[in-house]
Amino acid sequence: MSEAPIRLFSYGTLQQESVQIETFGRRLNGQADTLPGFKKTLLRITDPAVLATSGQEFHPIVTPSDDPAEAIPGAVFEITAEELAAADDYEVADYKRIAVVLGSGLPAFVYVKA
Repeated sequence: MSEAPIRLFSYGTLQQESVQIETFGRRLNGQADTLPGFKKTLLRITDPAVLATSGQEFHPIVTPSDDPAEAIPGAVFEITAEELAAADDYEVADYKRIAVVLGSGLPAFVYVKA
């Protein structure tokens, strides 16, 4: 019996090839998907390691929306448990990981405002 795949939805810097290689040691193959019921804003990053990896001072961050029809575009990736731990390490304390159901109906993890 094989384990169910771990899916991670990204709407921001985890979609960048350079961030994937630095964080996971490989380029991830993703599929376009959406995160329904959320809205996106920007967060100023001050963590030097994250700044060096992403090259961006401002990262997107999502919060629940008052409009259930609102949706965030992004990509869903299948990753390993070790890669999920690496993603947890990459994300700063302003983010928390939650389980969601994507627009496609797939269950996935996503990082939202803590």
